[in-house]
Amino acid sequence: MADTMQFDLVSPERSLASLQATAVQIPGAEGDMTAMPNHAPLITTLRPGVLKVESPEGTSEYVVTGGFAELGSEGLSVLAEKAIPVTEMTRAHLDDMIATARAAHDTAKENQHHTLVDDAAKLLADMEALGTHMSL
Repeated sequence: MADTMQFDLVSPERSLASLQATAVQIPGAEGDMTAMPNHAPLITTLRPGVLKVESPEGTSEYVVTGGFAELGSEGLSVLAEKAIPVTEMTRAHLDDMIATARAAHDTAKENQHHTLVDDAAKLLADMEALGTHMSL
């Protein structure tokens, strides 16, 4: 179908989606973007956020904590560090993600590695903002 593209979302725990999509909103590390059929090829890293997939069957959303997205002639593949369908997301999930981000931030500060401290602080802020966005 010319108006759709293959979309696959996988995390280390499981495959979450494999379907034909009309558009996918990606929380890219350098800024949000929307991938559509016939988009120019690209590879980007992900930041924590909500990945939104539009398909002929409807819309689905997934919380991702990071990873990579590769868009090519075959479609869009997202390899997420962690991905959870928004419908399954709980406050406990968010608290675990924030705790992990906080621990990474604390470790970076202890080691006085300024670049890692900045990266960890950004990750922690993104995780907290995600909770606010999702009203959790």
